[in-house]
Amino acid sequence: MTLYHKYKNHYRENLHLAIPVVISQLGHTLVQTSDTIIVGHFAGTVSLAAVSLANSIFIIVLIIGIGISYGLTPLIAQHNGRNNYPECGQLLSNSLFINVVTGIILFSVTYFGSQYLLNHLDQTPAVVRQAKPFLFLLGLSVIPMLVFNTFKQFAEGLGFTRQAMLISIWGNVLNICLGIIFVKGLFGITPMGVKGVGYSTLIDRCLMALVMSVYVFRSANFKKYLKGFVLTNIDRIRCLQILLIGAPVALQYTFEISAFSAAAIIIGTIGYHEQAAHLVAINLASITYMMASGLSAAAAIKSGNYFGSNDHYKLRHSAISSYHIVLVFMSVTALIFTLFNDLLPWIYTSDKEVIGIAAQLLIIAAFFQLFDGTQVVGLGILRGMGDVNIPALITFLAYWVVGLPVGYILGLQLHLGVKGVWYGLVLGLMASSILLFFRFQFISRKLSRLSIAKDLNR
Repeated sequence: MTLYHKYKNHYRENLHLAIPVVISQLGHTLVQTSDTIIVGHFAGTVSLAAVSLANSIFIIVLIIGIGISYGLTPLIAQHNGRNNYPECGQLLSNSLFINVVTGIILFSVTYFGSQYLLNHLDQTPAVVRQAKPFLFLLGLSVIPMLVFNTFKQFAEGLGFTRQAMLISIWGNVLNICLGIIFVKGLFGITPMGVKGVGYSTLIDRCLMALVMSVYVFRSANFKKYLKGFVLTNIDRIRCLQILLIGAPVALQYTFEISAFSAAAIIIGTIGYHEQAAHLVAINLASITYMMASGLSAAAAIKSGNYFGSNDHYKLRHSAISSYHIVLVFMSVTALIFTLFNDLLPWIYTSDKEVIGIAAQLLIIAAFFQLFDGTQVVGLGILRGMGDVNIPALITFLAYWVVGLPVGYILGLQLHLGVKGVWYGLVLGLMASSILLFFRFQFISRKLSRLSIAKDLNR
């Protein structure tokens, strides 16, 4: 109880900010989740494996884009903490420019690079044929998604989180309805199979971008911040400020997610049943991960506010309370994965072989929940403090030097199969979680000592 009372106010503030962000962040994963469920039940196991293959490539593109868009939020939070309102609008216009250009580049890379890549990954030919058009549509959807994310990160950096949450909820409802109509071929539409969920995702993301931008420009909450917004006022210094945070954040997420994508490709060489089972288990784990990343985004906002106002005592207490919250949350999800590991895969497919493999993987997923949650919150706290380069190095070492090589050796060389690959991923998450927490402790204590020294010298 003493611990609770010590952090009670921070628990309340962080949860108030985090819950809408959690739901909004969840929207990114639920788009893929709904696509997976629709295809798994209405298009068959080969189509499900095609979605797994396409998503394992596209998730890297998605995370790079999201990571770069995250460069805006800490800067907005810090300038808001300093009451420097016009600068927030100027940062928004520069962030919008960066994210649109990034979206176009990522689409181009997805279209040209993936067409070559898919033919050289030793995957089942039938799976590759269905994955190609689906991946094209996903790549195109990244442009409106980053426009949505620009305005979302701007609003959330100022503490307005509810609207993005509501837009994400209704966007997912629309995506599910359109996905079923296009895949099944309802209302006289020719059945589209896997391409159907690609079209539904593209339409959904275009509408979400439109509605979020209209909300920001028309809401009275942002009028004082938008005085500095000029669409053509692109400034090299501000672009660089955003990219100096956003690019390392994109690398952090890319190192982690690409390791899981590489794991999916390794598993694809074992068999398409294993690949489909990996998709089911990783999709469920991605839901809890994105919810934890919502807590991480809220932690970044609070850390940015306190860092901007030089209140290092509250920064440390707020950060520790975020660690407490994510530990409790991920303990609950670990329990759910353990108790319902045989039932949850039925949401995605009725293929009993896939369900049996996925059920085993969910037990491993339950084990890494705490590490996954604490490492993503650690990244958010450090991002709010402007510390992004060392965390990027930590994530690279954890996943590409430790996790993936160990998974490859256990899975293929020592013949443990798909479970062996996942054991390696658990080790990578554990390494990342521990090293990021040590990094936070080092920086926060250093800042606290500097604050005490300044107070003594006054």
